[in-house]
Order: sequence, then C-alpha cells, then structure tokens
Amino acid sequence: MSSLNIAPATVDDLPAINQIISDCVMGWNLPDRVKRLSLSSYHYNEDDLAHQEIFKAVRNDEYDESVVGVVALEAVNQSDSLLHGLYVKPEAQFGGVGKRLVDHALQRLSDQKRQGMMVKAQPDANAFFDKTGFSRLPVVNQQTDYPHRWWKEVG
Repeated sequence: MSSLNIAPATVDDLPAINQIISDCVMGWNLPDRVKRLSLSSYHYNEDDLAHQEIFKAVRNDEYDESVVGVVALEAVNQSDSLLHGLYVKPEAQFGGVGKRLVDHALQRLSDQKRQGMMVKAQPDANAFFDKTGFSRLPVVNQQTDYPHRWWKEVG
C-alpha cells in the first residue's frame, strides 16, 4: 500500500523533477525536433524555486519513496495566479496524482485569498483540465491569445 504526500520542492528534488518534465515533454504530440529544442526551457532551476511555489508529489510505499509529480504556481497579480507547470511521471498518470496536485495548488491559493488560477495547457492536457473542472477561456484575439487557456476559481 502506498501513499502520496505533497511537499515543497527543494534544490535536491530538481533532478527528479526535471526528469519527470523531460519524460512528459518527450511524450507530447509534437515533432521530435521541437521537443528536443524546447525541452530545457521547461526545466526548473534554483531561481524558479525562489520565484514560484513549486510542490512535489512523493509516492511512499514500503519499497520506494520517489517523486511522481510536480506543480508550480506563479503569482500574476494580487488576486490571480498562473499554474506554471503540472507534470506527472508517465507511469503514474491517470492515477489521481495530477488532481491531487491541482487540489493542493487551489488550497494554497485559497489560503492566500487569491481568486483564481489560469493555465496555458499543452493541447494534450486539455481533457485533463476539462475533467478537473477548469473552464476554457475563449480566444478573443487570434494574434495574442494562446488557444489552450483554462481558468478555475478558487473556492
């Protein structure tokens, strides 16, 4: 029997977190060259830990204690935040880890009296955000609006 604990990420967690991110990005429905060229821009570093709230999901069982997911939040203004990143180890996907991380993020934002959270999702993740209760934001300006934006009120 295993449990899932969510805790603030540390510098020591960055290699495991960035490996999860690499595994996820390489699984996206994009050309391999695009994935390879953009991969490093998705990785987190010490500066990110200082400027964002980054949490890890750790699966604990009698044989293993490993990071299986990560969520990062970034304040946009006084009332809203951006879900900067949400990644779950591919073999742990569809097991509730992503939902637990989103719920944790929403609780953090509620504790901070924030109103809501926006995410600019990878198209492969649209179904997850729809299922998790996010509302899709309409594209108002084709030139500037990212087409896969989602919003969820805190509360």
